[in-house]
Amino acid sequence: MNSYNLHARLFVLFTGYVVCQAASPGSPVTSKNIPPYIKQCREADPKLSECIIQAVNHLRPYLVRGIPDIQLPSVEPFRMEPFSLALATGPDGYKITLRDIDLRGASNFTITKLKLSRGSQPFEAKIRIPALVMDSHYSSSGVLIVIPASGNGTFHADFGDILATVKGYMSTVKEERTKRDYFHLDKLDLDLNIKKARMSVSKVFNNNKILVEATNLFLEANGQEVLQAMMPQLRGKLSNVFKGIVNQLLSNVPRDVMVI
Repeated sequence: MNSYNLHARLFVLFTGYVVCQAASPGSPVTSKNIPPYIKQCREADPKLSECIIQAVNHLRPYLVRGIPDIQLPSVEPFRMEPFSLALATGPDGYKITLRDIDLRGASNFTITKLKLSRGSQPFEAKIRIPALVMDSHYSSSGVLIVIPASGNGTFHADFGDILATVKGYMSTVKEERTKRDYFHLDKLDLDLNIKKARMSVSKVFNNNKILVEATNLFLEANGQEVLQAMMPQLRGKLSNVFKGIVNQLLSNVPRDVMVI
């Protein structure tokens, strides 16, 4: 099989699972028992890109419900790793940390463009998500403008009109125990373009209304700047998480189950 068709098949599972939450490996499926969440595409299909998009659309409701056969919980909400931001410089600069981050809405994605891999070129897809909602635990330290703003509470964000660009390389590996071939995601790059962002905090600073209002005014006036400060960590963390999830899932689905 040439690399064009190899990466095409791999993209069927990758794009749908790229919004998943990590799960424990389940029992591997076999070519005699095709899981209902997998819609196979034929190697010789002249409309291969369209078939792949249809296969991903077929997968979406399973992502929302979860897939018990491979111990995959629902992707709603999607749990993210914590990250910290320095929003001002200096020893008393304003810093925030977000933990226990839940992200909702990721399963409502649409593939707008798909470019299959050719030779040494990566596969590439553009994926649009109408809206994402983020809720997390919030902690801050330092001075916000001229007000001491150290405290703990909750953080809420509404993101709208999101475009994700996904690029990656994949290969085939042989499982020594079973002697069967499995796909492997070797590299993944993720870029995000979020056009709308609204952020706020609550239940923070011992419910000091002045500090809460000052923080929310800052977030409202500087939403895009805060978002851009998040982006490097957001892209890196999501790329690492997605890569791990995809490889975990691919290890449960032999190549001959996906490729026909």
